[in-house]
Amino acid sequence: MLALAFPFLSTDRIRRQSFGAAWRSAASREAAARSPREGPHESPGIAEPLVVHGRVGNADRLVAVCERAAGLGLSVGTGLAEARARFPGLWAEAEDVSADAALLDAAADWCDRYTPLVAIDAPYGLILDISGCAHLFGGEGAMLRDVVRRLERAGLRAEAAVASEAGTAQALVSQRPQMTPVRRIVATGDEAAHVAPLALASLRLAPEMIARLARLGLSTLGDLADLPRPSLVRRFGADLLTRLDRAFGRAGSPISPRIPVPALSAERRLFEPVSLQEDIERLVLALAERLTVDLATRCEGGRRFDLALFRVDGKVERVGVATAAPLRDPLRIARLFRERLTGIGDAIDVGFGFDLVRLSVAETAAVADRQTSLAGGGANGEALSDLVDRLGARLGENTVLTAQPVQSHRPERAERRHSLLGAGHPASGQLASDAAAATPPLLAPRPVRLLGTPEPVEAAYELPDGAPLHFRWRKALHRVRRAEGPERIAPEWWRDPFEGTRDYYRVEDEAGRRFWLFRVDASDALDAAADLLASGEEDFGDREDFEDGAEDGAAASVPEAGARDDAAAPADPGAAAFPAFAAPAAAGAARPSWYMHGIFA
Repeated sequence: MLALAFPFLSTDRIRRQSFGAAWRSAASREAAARSPREGPHESPGIAEPLVVHGRVGNADRLVAVCERAAGLGLSVGTGLAEARARFPGLWAEAEDVSADAALLDAAADWCDRYTPLVAIDAPYGLILDISGCAHLFGGEGAMLRDVVRRLERAGLRAEAAVASEAGTAQALVSQRPQMTPVRRIVATGDEAAHVAPLALASLRLAPEMIARLARLGLSTLGDLADLPRPSLVRRFGADLLTRLDRAFGRAGSPISPRIPVPALSAERRLFEPVSLQEDIERLVLALAERLTVDLATRCEGGRRFDLALFRVDGKVERVGVATAAPLRDPLRIARLFRERLTGIGDAIDVGFGFDLVRLSVAETAAVADRQTSLAGGGANGEALSDLVDRLGARLGENTVLTAQPVQSHRPERAERRHSLLGAGHPASGQLASDAAAATPPLLAPRPVRLLGTPEPVEAAYELPDGAPLHFRWRKALHRVRRAEGPERIAPEWWRDPFEGTRDYYRVEDEAGRRFWLFRVDASDALDAAADLLASGEEDFGDREDFEDGAEDGAAASVPEAGARDDAAAPADPGAAAFPAFAAPAAAGAARPSWYMHGIFA
């Protein structure tokens, strides 16, 4: 485990913003020394003591100090007024927790070049699991020096330690920062010798706990380790012993990687950075060919591929594509990334170029070899699968959708749309057959276009329970020439007890346009609510109050002409509720309400 701590993260961030990422280089320091600040109105120099202050309790106190400010005697917790009184020319900035977190996340993103197992140890630093990958960088010592040197070049001071357990490495880098940065490598079995002399602050205890232990004459981790464990638990709790065991390597400290570990990955380190899209596409094709061999060995195909482009200055650009069916053809993989890179255009900032390109298989699925035709052609579903993949790569994963049946009586809740791309969805090679098999048989035809939200209409009818003679929808009058129905759909009382029974009719007007209307009898909803009141299952108030509320909610305005059909459609149709459907369209509880729900042609 490699632990990294950034004791001056806030001040380093401010100096990076003011003087650039290379502010720690010797040339920058010499340039700053040649142009010192001459007056109070001059901008602060690179060597000026810098502090960060924030609101602690009812006072402004220092929450971070730079190396030089710490050398002058300033420390975290000192009042801002006191610090300015001691040093009138002090450079002070307000804290920005979100900016610090963003910088720490960017540092974690950059560390992915060493290992995919990178965890954020906020607000202290990072934890890298380098098991099995340190030899790629010349060993643990060479890897530690390379990480620290690159971070120093990026303007960040890092304390680094390598140990067999994360808790040991964290304790070594959690000391009070010294003038000389921490650079330690602890061999397995030597944890006690390195950890025992550390101060209690290396356990990251609360200040009150450290003060209690200090009053007992305990100042190091070795002092705690020499005491009887039962007495420590009784007086200070089990958490103290847990932290102590992790620091000494006697207990494991699991980490949570910020990015899921891919199933397979291949990378190419470049001597000269690349910035052209054509060069990136050629690298993707070469990496895909390497991954294809491993996928074929495992009898799997990729459902999601991630491309990580590491810039020279440390920033990482990530591009991902998903597939509708397991894929391991390198040409098709490269074509998907070509579509994706073309679609996002200038969204990727190449900067000074990329010196590391990594292609990973984030999600896989089993795939069996299929017999092709005698002419060498592929299966019938490959064309559809390729089309879905290319549309998703160019337009985005959430633009290629399919309808999944849902167990519900209500038409607006009978399906749910989801993306065809990525794992967990059916293969597009069998999209048509799977959709037909998954769709339940319908008792009556359904309209081609279903309105997102049923819209009220004004209908005239000969009989209260018969089909309408004519109706007005969106200020247009339609005279019914033919009608078929009713198709009765019962309410889902477990979702909304106030919903009434719907009677659907397929009607055709004089112009040949066919509509799907339904009628709701408000008395059904009132009877259902009365039954619930009588059974005591729910407290819906007095029946008269419910009737008054139903009549008040009946004044639904007819939408303007030209209004969009699906403008009010919710993201999840199953979550929609239409309490107005239980209310009568006019005064009188016996008068039914009519609604437009779909259009056939």
